[in-house]
Amino acid sequence: MAHRNLVILTGSGVSAESGVPTFRAADGLWEGHRVEDVATPAAYARDPALVQDFYNQRRRHLATVRPNAAHRALADLAARWEGDFLLVTQNVDDLHDRAHAETPPGPGFRLIHMHGELLKAACTVTGQVCDWPGDLAADEPSPFHPQGRLRPHIVWFGEMPLEMDRIERALAACGLFVSIGTSGAVYPAAGFVQQARWAGARTVELNLEPSLGSRFFDETRHGPATEIVPAFVGELAG
Repeated sequence: MAHRNLVILTGSGVSAESGVPTFRAADGLWEGHRVEDVATPAAYARDPALVQDFYNQRRRHLATVRPNAAHRALADLAARWEGDFLLVTQNVDDLHDRAHAETPPGPGFRLIHMHGELLKAACTVTGQVCDWPGDLAADEPSPFHPQGRLRPHIVWFGEMPLEMDRIERALAACGLFVSIGTSGAVYPAAGFVQQARWAGARTVELNLEPSLGSRFFDETRHGPATEIVPAFVGELAG
C-alpha cells in the first residue's frame, strides 16, 4: 500500500447493484416524483405528509437490500489499511455501515455520510439527530424541543452537506483519491477530484461509464461496481 492517506468517494452507483434506486431516472424524476417536491426544505414546509411518506417508503425498501461485493471489498480494505482512510459517501443508505459492521475497520478509518442518513431523523428546531428506523408521521414530535418536529436526516437541495471541513482537510492530505459510482454532476462532491489533484494525490475513477469529470482523473476504469471495485481493491492491497 504505497499511499498512506486514502480518501474514497462513493455515489449511487455503488449501491445500485444491491437494488437501491439511483437518484434520478432519465426522465428527471426520482421514484416518480419531481425532486422539487420531495427533496427541498420548501417541499417539506409545503407538504410534510408527502415528503415523510416518500422517505418512509425508501426506509422500508432499505430493509430489503443487502451490501454487495463493492461494499464488502471496501470494508475489507478498511480492515487492512494502515494509514488514514476516509470514506465519504453521497448515499443515504446504510450499506457501507452494514459492511463495516461485518468486517470491522482499522483505527484510521472514518465514514462520513455527507448527504445524511435515511435511518436517522433530525429536530427542526435544534438540529439534533437520533436513530429512526421506522416511519415518520407528517407532524412527528421532536424529543429535543417542544416546538420541534422530526424530519428526515437528509441534506436536501439548498442545504449544506455535512462535515465539509473534515472532508476538505482529508483531501488536502491524501495521497490517493478514488471516486466510485458517481455522476460527477453534484457539487461539492464533483469538485473533490480537483482538490485532491491540487494536493498532489493520485486520482482514480471507478464508474459504470465515464462521469462528467472523468478528464480530471489520472486513471479511469469502467464497469459494474461489483466487478471493478473488488479488482481494484485487490491490486491496491497487494
